[in-house]
Amino acid sequence: MTDALPPLDGVKFNTDGLIPAIAQDATSGEVLMMAWMNREALECTLREGIAVYWSRSRGKLWRKGESSGHVQHVKALYLDCDQDTVLMKVEQVGGIACHTGRRNCFFLERRGDEWVHAHAPVKDPNSIYGDTHGQ
Repeated sequence: MTDALPPLDGVKFNTDGLIPAIAQDATSGEVLMMAWMNREALECTLREGIAVYWSRSRGKLWRKGESSGHVQHVKALYLDCDQDTVLMKVEQVGGIACHTGRRNCFFLERRGDEWVHAHAPVKDPNSIYGDTHGQ
């Protein structure tokens, strides 16, 4: 048996060598988050079966859940018709995808002329990370 992966030649990374990656709950279809992948992150994701992203702020690979335990097990991976966006159907461990302690990262809703928190955190981010990571 070999660890060789199929070529990723068809994947269209942007000029920074990145591709947007959307994580969607494999059961409910809920969009959990969007992050970035470089070629190495995509290769690691395919090989390991867990979501691995490229952290632009840290300038390194980021295995989702490495500090929180909220790992994303990849059940299916798709490339869109333009081959410039990845969609992953995932099993979200712990029910929290956002560093703010929420189920998903899309909690700011436009109501009238302001943004409001559409849902509260599932868990206080301080209890997950030890310091404030968002609101």
